[in-house]
Amino acid sequence: MTQVPEFWNTVYDNDTAPWLIGEPQPAIVGLEAAGLIRGRVLDPGCGGGEHTILLTRLGYDVLGVDLSPSAVDYARRNAAEKGAAGARFQVVDMLRIGADAEAAGALGRFDTIVDSALFHVFREDAVARAAYVDALSALTLPGSVVHLLALSNAGPGFGPRISDTVIRESFTTGWDIEELRATSYRGRADVVPAETVGLPVAADGTVEGAAWLARIRRR
Repeated sequence: MTQVPEFWNTVYDNDTAPWLIGEPQPAIVGLEAAGLIRGRVLDPGCGGGEHTILLTRLGYDVLGVDLSPSAVDYARRNAAEKGAAGARFQVVDMLRIGADAEAAGALGRFDTIVDSALFHVFREDAVARAAYVDALSALTLPGSVVHLLALSNAGPGFGPRISDTVIRESFTTGWDIEELRATSYRGRADVVPAETVGLPVAADGTVEGAAWLARIRRR
């Protein structure tokens, strides 16, 4: 499901993204509350910017990046509306970073990478998955941690869902998977018809789909 920027631009321009719930994903909030985010932070595939905004407001040095210029524009407006003027966003194609030393060098290295619903987009494309992992390697140092929140095919859900096997097979050489557990991912029922995925709709109009949460450390 790897898509060109124009596809993602349309999603943001027309407000049809199920992940634009107006707040951070609870699983990511939990990571921060547990003290599992440290140092310089990258939010790849930042979308509407909720996690970059959250971490900026909490005092982290964080950068949100996205392939879609419309997503970055949306995130900047979102940050301004939420009083997080210091939140930083940039248009970046993560699939090119691993093979572009200059681009990787311009971004620098990160202690923590928080991937909320980007990796699973590459589920059917082994080449794209490998390029993405190469990018993560180029942007981290030994001891850096990638937190990966991905939609799961192990239970009722929506979107591009993957198995835990895909995660394990993608992070082998140079990485250690310290934890991989089931969790949930919150989406908007108005753009993810609940009747098609078998999920109850909460009072706030959201649904909870099955997801994986992995903690992966760079060797």
